[in-house]
Amino acid sequence: MWTLMESPIGDLRIVERDGAITAIEFSPFRDHDGRPRGDRDDTCPVLAETVRQLRAYFARDLKEFDLPLAPVGTDFQKAVWARLLEISYGDTASYGQIAHRLGKTNAASRAVGVANGSNPIPIVIPCHRVIGADGTLTGYAGGIERKQTLLELEQDALF
Repeated sequence: MWTLMESPIGDLRIVERDGAITAIEFSPFRDHDGRPRGDRDDTCPVLAETVRQLRAYFARDLKEFDLPLAPVGTDFQKAVWARLLEISYGDTASYGQIAHRLGKTNAASRAVGVANGSNPIPIVIPCHRVIGADGTLTGYAGGIERKQTLLELEQDALF
């Protein structure tokens, strides 16, 4: 099942399967990418709770999400995504730092970047908090503008 919500970074489609969030998609939506979505259901409890928490996040009233997540990916991707969940609200980490947290060398930074870009549940799994080693904003599946907006939202909420 899925629902839609308006946000400061554009419409978001939130997808649920078996009681857990499997995707948050940025508009424009790709409906023919092979992902199962099912029917729209704006009253599904886990979807409604996700919308509630995302609204609180965008209002700067929520710093940690508490949602059932079920991202689909390889073991390496899931390991990267688990490390992303450890990056605190308002903080950032480089691709190399994530590689080191996985017990890898800087040589794994590119693989971390690919896994980061494949994150199916952005915002909640905070891939926007991963930046280049020199502090620059590097690629983001939702676009650099969205990444910058999310990071600014978190920074502004801290002060």
